[in-house]
Amino acid sequence: MIYPTLKTLMAKVDSKYTLVVAVAKRARQLVSKASSPICEEGAADRPVSTAIKEIEAGLVTYRHMNKA
Repeated sequence: MIYPTLKTLMAKVDSKYTLVVAVAKRARQLVSKASSPICEEGAADRPVSTAIKEIEAGLVTYRHMNKA
């Protein structure tokens, strides 16, 4: 993976683990056709590449769930 760089992606999340979970969850949504790609340039890419581009563009965000 050359673009976007890890440095750019880390500005969007708080840890590498969060990034991996967010990308995996979004990619699963794309594979299951639960939602369509948000960014137009990623529409023809593989699901993981599309998810990375969406996170880098700020189109997909995350939130931590509090454990009770």
